Amino acid sequence: MTYPSTPWILQGYAYQTLQLVDTKSIRTLVPTEMEIYNILPGKTLGGVYLACYGSGSVLEYSELFVAAALVRYAGRLGLFCSHVYVDNADAAAAGREIWGLPTQMADFSWSKTKHVCCRVRQQQRLLCTLEVDWQLLLWQQSLALPSFSANESNLFLFEGEAECRLGLVSARLAVPAQSPLTNLGNSQPWLTICAQSLHLVAYEPKIFVL
Repeated sequence: MTYPSTPWILQGYAYQTLQLVDTKSIRTLVPTEMEIYNILPGKTLGGVYLACYGSGSVLEYSELFVAAALVRYAGRLGLFCSHVYVDNADAAAAGREIWGLPTQMADFSWSKTKHVCCRVRQQQRLLCTLEVDWQLLLWQQSLALPSFSANESNLFLFEGEAECRLGLVSARLAVPAQSPLTNLGNSQPWLTICAQSLHLVAYEPKIFVL
């Protein structure tokens, strides 16, 4: 596989759900070296990030990034990524080889006929569906995006800088029982945000040897 060197410039749009996740249910997904940060007793913060990167990006692809928990490591607080799916083979290889992400291939179906909807499938298995009823665009915003990942020998801390038009949306997230994302639970997001006119810069990660 061939893919661009870092930093990556990605442009498009994205949706991020935030929901309470049972700490015990996702403990096995998070390396023991990391402290899971509870925002309520027995509950941490998780969610899914769904993005479509198009014209102007180093690679054009869709992405499903699953944040299993809010964690603390090496004095830094960030979201731990337990699953990643993309529809571009070069992006999948780069995710594994640069950022240490457990990236797999999947199919993304985006629809904007009436409501924004994205369905993500891996072969015949439905991973999740996100449906957006309405969205209220707010203002232009700069964001810092610290995240963690891990493989068998290393932990990775990577950061991105984003510029976007931020918005609030009403959304429903459906995760079927057969999906590997069921550790997120069946609770609906308590907050979903959208990032329109997204300009994201993804840098090379900092690596910690286990």
